[in-house]
Amino acid sequence: MPNATRTRLKVLICGGGIAGASLALWLARSGHKVVVVERFPVLRATGAQVDLRGPGIDAAHKMGRLQAIRDKRVDEPGVAFVSASGKTVATIMANTSGKGAQTMTAEYEIMRGDIVRIIHDATQSEVDYRFGLSIDHFEDTGDKVIAHFSDGPAEEFDILVGADGQGSRIRRALQPAGTPEPYLRLGIHMAYWFIPRIASDSNIRDTFMVPGRRMVMRRSHNSTETQVYFFMRDETEQVSAIHHEPIERQKAFWADRFRDAGWQTPRFIEGMKTADFFYSQEVVQVKIDTWSKGRVVLVGDAAHCASPYSGMGVSGSLVGAYVLGGEISRNINDLKTAFANYHRILKPFVDKIQNVNMYLLKLGMPKTQLGISAFQAVTALVCALHIPDLVARFSGEDRGGSWKLPTYPELGMASLPE
Repeated sequence: MPNATRTRLKVLICGGGIAGASLALWLARSGHKVVVVERFPVLRATGAQVDLRGPGIDAAHKMGRLQAIRDKRVDEPGVAFVSASGKTVATIMANTSGKGAQTMTAEYEIMRGDIVRIIHDATQSEVDYRFGLSIDHFEDTGDKVIAHFSDGPAEEFDILVGADGQGSRIRRALQPAGTPEPYLRLGIHMAYWFIPRIASDSNIRDTFMVPGRRMVMRRSHNSTETQVYFFMRDETEQVSAIHHEPIERQKAFWADRFRDAGWQTPRFIEGMKTADFFYSQEVVQVKIDTWSKGRVVLVGDAAHCASPYSGMGVSGSLVGAYVLGGEISRNINDLKTAFANYHRILKPFVDKIQNVNMYLLKLGMPKTQLGISAFQAVTALVCALHIPDLVARFSGEDRGGSWKLPTYPELGMASLPE
């Protein structure tokens, strides 16, 4: 339990997603006054399927939310590679042995909206959430941060946290004017949306490779909905710009690029037209030298987005929030040390989860049908020999490597059992 004699900080968190809500949980439980501002008018409990791996699972356990996450897991037993006729060429099953590393689908697959609600519900009685509100600008005086809100009034805080995603406005404000966004572009773009589920949509994730460095993926998360994903490799500025266009322009772009793809693509494109949820993005990583300046600090994707291809975006947010919360509570009267320790402790983990093998990414989206056929033949042989299962079971480390969560008694939570 928090010590009543300790300093009580007033912390403003910009962004009510996974990283922001997780940090709010740790700070509120440590006795601090926490305000979370979210520019959307309601909780953004939307998004596609995500997963927890490695230290992210440990962080969720320390939060006391792992069972709630387990109860909301998506049943996805494996990943299948399919031909244009829909025939399964190869299947990589999830590692359910409880030992070793996860495969392409994880033990903890969950919809982003569900994990956002789980964390928010655990904090809403202790945290002041303010929806439909943003920070117009802020001033760091050295002793306080003065935040000027979109609804007019200003308010003083001890700390301002940018938890506002890979396009963070807080991060942009910390950098000199004209500084380019700190993105490492992977040359890959993606769009995803939900369509009605049909009888042939199984719980196995289907992956269909298309000539021209393209890929289509289908996965179903409940009895009525199916998720559709389009991926493509393209390094032109024209494609990078499409993600900032109106949604109808984005939909038209993706439909045009995949109209000739085959398999169930006509059904997916037709469903796109009326989809309530649609998202288009460039796959990037965020790489910056420091995550703090004065009394302002970044967490989650705003600090170190790992990209969807890492499989560690949510885990990175949970782990980062835990370490930042622990260091703030351990060094209440020395924020410079708290933020320096946060960077020093977390950076090795971030380096590991951002270490994406670009060769494998390119290999997974060949240019020609010949390249696709070769990839599928090798994958079929590997799966027939049960190599992915054996590699996962006997791997000593999951993603994130040997890095372990530190222990923070200041957060009032017990250490994990050995």
